Amino acid sequence: MEKILSSLEALQQEAAGFSTQLSPKTEGATLMTLSGELGAGKTSFTQGLAHALGIDEPITSPTFVLEKIYELPEETSRGFVRLIHIDAYRLEGEKSLAPLGFDELLQDAKNLVVLEWPELVASQLPKADVSITLAVVPDGRTISYA
Repeated sequence: MEKILSSLEALQQEAAGFSTQLSPKTEGATLMTLSGELGAGKTSFTQGLAHALGIDEPITSPTFVLEKIYELPEETSRGFVRLIHIDAYRLEGEKSLAPLGFDELLQDAKNLVVLEWPELVASQLPKADVSITLAVVPDGRTISYA
């Protein structure tokens, strides 16, 4: 499914709406990947998702810190305990996710892992539960779910 969104605010609203469809799996973390060029809206999507899940603090790109972990308030978390936001843009080489404790994070069904730039670490990833592709177009942005 593909949609055209006219602004980053519309993208964040789309993410908030999409969050209502999420719930933890019985085994293992829920892995959501976000693909798209620089400026396509990956972090904006994550901001909308995080705010819908009850995170009040500012959500910024983890480009330089690589990973940010947010504890979710029980009343708005939809069953998740943590939102883990990872940006793989600066990661290189096999096992580049290992120092982040990625394998351990994926074992906990209460984790919602949002990973930007999955194509850069594809050999280290299991199949994503949700794959989202974002693109800048003349009328705004497109979002595609797979």
